[in-house]
Amino acid sequence: QVQLVESGGGLVQAGGSLRLSCAASGSIFSINAMGWYRQAPGKQRELVASITIAGSTSYVDSVKGRFTISRDNAKNTVTLQMNSLKPEDTAVYYCNVRARPTPSILNYDYWGQGTQVTVSS
Repeated sequence: QVQLVESGGGLVQAGGSLRLSCAASGSIFSINAMGWYRQAPGKQRELVASITIAGSTSYVDSVKGRFTISRDNAKNTVTLQMNSLKPEDTAVYYCNVRARPTPSILNYDYWGQGTQVTVSS
C-alpha cells in the first residue's frame, strides 16, 4: 500500500502564498504521475496541476502563472507552490499519486487526506 501525507494548508489573505507538500511512503515500486486536485464546497473536484515522471507539467487555466508544481523523485514528494492567492482558490486540496506498489500491480491512484486552503479577501 502507498500512503500519502500532506502538509502546508492554512489561512492566508488574498495575494499571499502557501506551499503544499505531499510525501508518499509505503510499498512503492514506481510512481508515475503526481498531482494536486481541489474541491470547493458545492463544486466538483478539479485537477489543479500535475507533473509526469519526466517533469512535464500542466495546470488548470485559473492557476497558470500563479501556481508551480514540482516533484522530487528521490524523496517521492510533490509540492505545490501557490502565489498570488485569490478567494476563489479556497478549497480542500488533495494530493494524488499514480503508482505501482509492486511490479505485478498496474498503476493505481492514491489520494491524500486533504488539506484546507482558505484565502480571505
